[in-house]
Amino acid sequence: MTIESLPAPLAQAIAARGYEELTPVQSAVIAPEARGRDLLVSAQTGSGKTVAFGLAMADELLAGGETLPHAGRPLALVVAPTRELALQVAKELTWLYGPARGRIATCVGGMNQQVERRTLAAGAHIVVGTPGRLRDHLERGALLLDQVRAVVLDEADEMLDMGFRDDLEEILDAAAPTRRTLLFSATMPKGIAELARDYQKDALRLATAGRAAAHADIAYQCVTVAPADIESAVVNLLRFHEAPTALLFCATRDNVRRLHASLVERGFAAVALSGEHSQSERNQALQALRDRRARLCVATDVAARGIDLPGLNLVIHVELPRDPETLQHRSGRTGRAGAKGTAVLIVPYPARRRVERMLSGAGVKPEWTPVPSLEAIAKQDRTRLLESIGEGIGALDDEDKRLGEELLTRHGVDEIASALVRMHRARLPQAEELVDAGPAPRTERRDARPGNDTGNARDRGPDQGPDRGGEGVWFRLDVGRRDSADPRWIIPLLCRRGGVTKPDIGAIRIFPNETLVEIAPDMAERFMVALKRHATRKGNSAEDQIAIIPAGGPPRAPERRGPPPARRGPPPPRR
Repeated sequence: MTIESLPAPLAQAIAARGYEELTPVQSAVIAPEARGRDLLVSAQTGSGKTVAFGLAMADELLAGGETLPHAGRPLALVVAPTRELALQVAKELTWLYGPARGRIATCVGGMNQQVERRTLAAGAHIVVGTPGRLRDHLERGALLLDQVRAVVLDEADEMLDMGFRDDLEEILDAAAPTRRTLLFSATMPKGIAELARDYQKDALRLATAGRAAAHADIAYQCVTVAPADIESAVVNLLRFHEAPTALLFCATRDNVRRLHASLVERGFAAVALSGEHSQSERNQALQALRDRRARLCVATDVAARGIDLPGLNLVIHVELPRDPETLQHRSGRTGRAGAKGTAVLIVPYPARRRVERMLSGAGVKPEWTPVPSLEAIAKQDRTRLLESIGEGIGALDDEDKRLGEELLTRHGVDEIASALVRMHRARLPQAEELVDAGPAPRTERRDARPGNDTGNARDRGPDQGPDRGGEGVWFRLDVGRRDSADPRWIIPLLCRRGGVTKPDIGAIRIFPNETLVEIAPDMAERFMVALKRHATRKGNSAEDQIAIIPAGGPPRAPERRGPPPARRGPPPPRR
């Protein structure tokens, strides 16, 4: 379908907005076979869904005319999971139905309910709101849905995940039975199918993008790190990419608060979004991102729903998504409307297999890369510096040139250039050196393989283990192969808990239920003191619960059993 086939006022609004053609989902919902029917639409985030359902309900609202009738009880209802998404939808529908003299009202949490009730009493053609606030107005009698001709559930899968099923059912039960029901969802889990079966009639299923197409404009990268290096990996990724706007996802509001404080302390311009922030704080944070006063946003999954930030081309999954649907929702904040974006998953060593299964289920083939090193970041900084100075040369005015000539009379060219580079670097946060920069070469890891009971620290090379003064001192960890014990995260754990470095650690022998590690003899006393200090201020994380105690001696080699005794006489009769 083309723009010319739309009703005149909508075609006028679309053309004024600069549209040259409709997106696939917009064309699908106004096709002849879709008109007048209930729709179950699966489309990726950023594909133009808001305009799509605005076009889909145009026939019911305009009823063949070019302007909407006098505003009274709502003719259409749009339900969205979050305040930000509801306000964004209302903004889009306002310009779309502007030429048709449409009146849009919003009912969202965090706003003044009395103002909303007065707006509803004055009349509105389309009401956009969140489930809880709409249900509240419905039960108070301020919202009447007996004349509604179309109901739209935007991001329906997310609303079910957030526990809004009862609210949605009450809203749909109160709507006019003759209305159209349009369900828009990025994914189609079982709950959506049940909702469609109960509240839709002969619904047409539209899937405008498959699983692979949903990720086509997003480049996925995975970096494997030790659990202790996650925060340092975040810093290096931000410094390496230097994205105009980046979104970082954490699983809980406590982790959002902690990571946001750490990034601000390091010099990053960052804001935070989570359930503990008020609507005013959320608005201020989003405005800071739009004004480019802040470049980073640390958020939880729910708080980031509906965020549409210009120039957002980097998403970092600081804590891993729980399933492929969450991965798609998170990553869909970038790569929108044909733009390219990058999504990076920070994968702790023990979680790699689970992440590989999740990515396979999502139809994603990522690039597995190491965390950007200090050298790689410095190389990127040099390239960006040269490019930024080259771009600035063309914009010099006469005053800039006169000041530059005066500087040349006082200082040499080399001094001025060096000072410029130093000023540029001073504004950049410092990159981090990781405790464990990645898996060691195979020749160095031979002793540390799980279950290898024959290697010892002397095979690691000079000055790399307990050879500094005789046999090492052995310690026992209460985790083993059954707990996914692996040297790649055990070594950083020992360094952090015991105040030692990687060369101070000798052989690592992993058994089914425990792990034995060898510490250099000249560091054993310091290691023990650090363990006792940690025990007095032990945290609540899973790693903090791992016990490390003296082993009392080196592990014993497994006993070699001889051949079984020869059997005498004939074999016993078979029963």
